Amino acid sequence: MVLFDLDGVLVDSRAAFLHSMQLALEQVELPGYTREQLLPCIGPPLKVGFSELLETSQEDPRVDALIAAYREHYTTISLTDTTVFSGIRETLEALDQTKAVATSKPRHFAEPLLVAMGLREHFAVVAGPDLDLSGETKAQTITRALELLGTTDAVMIGDRSFDILGAHTNGIPCIGVTWGIGSREELETAGADTIVDHPLELGPALRVMSRP
Repeated sequence: MVLFDLDGVLVDSRAAFLHSMQLALEQVELPGYTREQLLPCIGPPLKVGFSELLETSQEDPRVDALIAAYREHYTTISLTDTTVFSGIRETLEALDQTKAVATSKPRHFAEPLLVAMGLREHFAVVAGPDLDLSGETKAQTITRALELLGTTDAVMIGDRSFDILGAHTNGIPCIGVTWGIGSREELETAGADTIVDHPLELGPALRVMSRP
């Protein structure tokens, strides 16, 4: 079984994220940030990413206000400004393993986005946090995906350290990909079991990892 992260692995959500964040920051009257400051917020749970962006605690009310404003805009912008990475469709069609999505994006957004991108049919399960502010960790999301699949034997595919650490917490390996947000250095430091540079390399990497 194979678990895919969504943002940075299956789809390029950078344009949608940056557009939504610009509007959200203006709405809650927070200062603007550069592209380089904002992009690391893609991948981790929003409470983690936004609190680090604002250099404050996760309990700061500004964090929840920014999350709410961001989600308000992202609901529609995500469906128009997101694209599928080149090679992903071919990779999904070629993989004969059961596939699932394990994303820190709330399932409320993940499901319609996958449908809009024409990818939903490839996945038996889509696991993502509820639309609340509890701050579910990536490890918890992966746990739920495995429970829904009824297995503890899977490989995670992700582009950030959170994916790798979450996978290892659940006792499964993780393939790091370099076409998303995380750098090769981040993936190596987090302990990725292997790293690939293009979606079409995923099939061969998975076959190697499945060998006894």
